[in-house]
Amino acid sequence: MKVEYINPFLDSAKMVIEQVIQVRPSTGQVSVKDIKFVEEYIWIHIGLNGQMNGNIIFGLKEGVALKIISAMMGGYVISELDEMGRSAISELSNMISGNASTILSNQGMSVDITPPKIVEMVQAAGFGGTKALTVPLIIEGIGELDIQVVVQ
Repeated sequence: MKVEYINPFLDSAKMVIEQVIQVRPSTGQVSVKDIKFVEEYIWIHIGLNGQMNGNIIFGLKEGVALKIISAMMGGYVISELDEMGRSAISELSNMISGNASTILSNQGMSVDITPPKIVEMVQAAGFGGTKALTVPLIIEGIGELDIQVVVQ
């Protein structure tokens, strides 16, 4: 797995998060690990098709998701992950992935993305044992957003 595959998603995530919630995230350690879905996390899946085929999976603790959603809504405190909150966090992942596909296109690689889908624990079974290139984004005062890239 090539580290270059994750760079457009990192660059995009930093830019989008800074624009949407006014905080510039820092990058944690890049690693290759098995995708492991854990409880009390929100998982958003976006498929990649074209010259790059695979999946992007965003993972974050529910509390982190609530803080991000609250920041996206101008500081209005969100205390539970309702339909509006699920839509907001899905749209954030869509914005990051869409921007990344534009970056890839500018590098000469044609990639389409699928609409974001929140993955419940029951649906996660299909990803078991899959290796992903993973990097956490650390958002000061909010928490971590893991970006996991699986390219076939």
